[in-house]
Amino acid sequence: MIETIELGDIAIQMIRKDIKNVHLSVHPPDGRVTLSAPNNIRTEVARAYAISKLEWIRRQQVMLLGQERESPRKFVERESHYLWGRRHLLSVVEKNAKPSVIIDHKRITLCVRPGSNHVKKSQVMHEWHKKLLHEFLPPIIAKWEHKIGVRIADYFLQRMKTKWGGCNPKAGHIRLNTELVKKPKDLVEYVVVHEILHLVEPTHSERFLKLLAHHYPTWHEARAELNELPLASEEWR
Repeated sequence: MIETIELGDIAIQMIRKDIKNVHLSVHPPDGRVTLSAPNNIRTEVARAYAISKLEWIRRQQVMLLGQERESPRKFVERESHYLWGRRHLLSVVEKNAKPSVIIDHKRITLCVRPGSNHVKKSQVMHEWHKKLLHEFLPPIIAKWEHKIGVRIADYFLQRMKTKWGGCNPKAGHIRLNTELVKKPKDLVEYVVVHEILHLVEPTHSERFLKLLAHHYPTWHEARAELNELPLASEEWR
């Protein structure tokens, strides 16, 4: 059941679930607020809790709205592109050959057929990003499956507008945002750990936070750094 709690200019979407504790979240990119609450909680109790967190909600919204955003990528010569947290300059080469992407030191070379438009260039780059993630992720996932003592059925990569990852505990699947290829590898690993742990504890409960602190003690710092990095405007609008 979904309800809306109005606190002045802030609308909080309250979702009742089979959980023991209340969990409040402020989501990028525009500061949307959700409150997950136990099925048996009274609306006035949930409202009182939200009021007690009002100052924190406003701080989080200000932070998100002020977060740096990349300008839309045009895929032109000497444009800046990020890979694993480092800035690279783009070169665009047109030739009659299968489209490809090559990286050499601090330069990314995008090879496309003559006359390729922005959409085609974006598609080629996105497929390359997925290839890089598919090369990086399997050993990281295997490492944390062993440490946590679980096995995921599969993982998927996709563009996501409001989160870095997701988990389907019943199916044993995790999903990861392809934008992660632009972030430092240790932050990508943090997201992997976070999502794998949801196979153990589906909600952001106290138990989940304890598990996260045990397996990834610096998770607070990792989350803060990840949320401070530039967002891709074309993916987070």
